[in-house]
Amino acid sequence: MNQDQEHLELLSIFHYVLGGIAALFSFFPLIYLGLGIFFLVLPDRFEGSGSPPPWFLGWIFIILGAVLMLIGLAFAFCVVLAGRFIAKHKNYIFCLVIASLNCLFMPFGTILGVFTIVILMRPSVKAMFMPSENLELAV
Repeated sequence: MNQDQEHLELLSIFHYVLGGIAALFSFFPLIYLGLGIFFLVLPDRFEGSGSPPPWFLGWIFIILGAVLMLIGLAFAFCVVLAGRFIAKHKNYIFCLVIASLNCLFMPFGTILGVFTIVILMRPSVKAMFMPSENLELAV
């Protein structure tokens, strides 16, 4: 039981770290956002290279950049939240779903996701996530 607690503490810390890395990577779509604003504000800069880009292209870049950034920040928030839940031994299904989604964030998320799934599937760890009033029913 002590080893399970130690593993859960490590998983919690690694989820915090991965959440920070995911938040950092979620700001890369700011390049699209800036490019879209550049297309809208300064279309005359493209005069020497032919016709300026169509006006809707700037909005496509802005919307795409904003949506990708929001998705990345939401994912980072969920990873940090899963780390908090793992530390508190709450919301087992949420932690398992986020561990599965971590596998898409290569390479660190894949490693952390697989280890999290393996550890969360242990019967002793499942029992740690059960509310105390349901422990009598599980035994």
